[in-house]
Order: sequence, then structure tokens, then C-alpha cells
Amino acid sequence: MTKDQLFVYIKQQKLGVLSYLGPQGNPQSALVGIAVTPELEIVFDTVKTSRKYPGLIANPAAAFVIGCTGDETLQYEGIAREISGPELPRYKAIYFTGWPDGPSREAWPQICYFVVQPKWIRFSDYGDTPTLIEEFKF
Repeated sequence: MTKDQLFVYIKQQKLGVLSYLGPQGNPQSALVGIAVTPELEIVFDTVKTSRKYPGLIANPAAAFVIGCTGDETLQYEGIAREISGPELPRYKAIYFTGWPDGPSREAWPQICYFVVQPKWIRFSDYGDTPTLIEEFKF
């Protein structure tokens, strides 16, 4: 599997389970709408009043499980950061491509956007014989 194939696979997925540590170090997870960049960065929106916001600000380590409806799944670990400044329009454009209703959420109080840069990815296809499992480190 190539980086381009990983990009296509992630781009086809609309949702991912985000896991992170809460401010007190307790494990937490949330289902989020995702988009992906060609660099395999995952982009999502949230609000600052959510549980995930203070958790990711306090500890940016993040993990995803993506594509858990069939035999294929992707595990993803990376570093999250809130997007701001001149790079925000680029990431929002990527996110809005996958989520055309995203601009309507910009009116929500305390809406914000995160990007997660990959550190480790494992793609597994349990429908293949033999099972396909590939790991990537960044």
C-alpha cells in the first residue's frame, strides 16, 4: 500500500473515532467527522466547550480508528494542534470538501479546527487471504 492509496482510503471515510487523554489523564474517545490532506493529516472541527478541546490542548497526542464497518480498518497515531492564522483557510477548504455543511457550523459559538499530523499508521485488511497488515512511520 502506498501513501497515495492510504490517502484515497482515508478520504473515502467520513468518520473516525478519536481517542485522547483528558486533562486529568483519563482516556476519552469521540466520533468525529474527518477530512484528510495529501500529507495524510486529519482535519476535524469541534467546539471549545467539548471534552476533547481541553484534552487535546493539554496533551496533543491523538489516535484514530477509521473504517471499522468492514474488513478494512486503519489505526492512526499523531499529534493534534488547533489550526489558526494564515493556514486556517487552507485546512478549512479541505475539511469543507468532505463536509459541505461545514460552513454552516462556522456560526456556532467557539467553533475551532484541529489538524493531526501522522506519526504511525497501520492499515489492516482482514478480508484478504493472507491478511494484509502494513505499518507506516512518519
